Amino acid sequence: MVVVANRIRVAAGHEKEFEERFRNRKGLIDGFPGFIRNLILRPIESEFYSVMTFWESMEAFESWTHSDSFKNAHSQRPPKEMFSGPNVLEIHEVVMDTDHRE
Repeated sequence: MVVVANRIRVAAGHEKEFEERFRNRKGLIDGFPGFIRNLILRPIESEFYSVMTFWESMEAFESWTHSDSFKNAHSQRPPKEMFSGPNVLEIHEVVMDTDHRE
């Protein structure tokens, strides 16, 4: 499994608008082959929101980034003033997972 974490600095006063963009998203990623789930994490003691997507493989994630669905999902860019700095994209391979809910 691969986890893609996009750490995003949201400018003060734009938090609600940022979160609403995800609540009202198109959902195009949800049915994409190899997609597992999406988490949006609000910071408590950090300046970064974390947007995390979970994928069956790196190939599945790369396929998403080259798809028309990806282009469509990212077609309405938010205003630049929503952000207080550049985002940081990190991609990790899961080495261990202690989720026993299955």
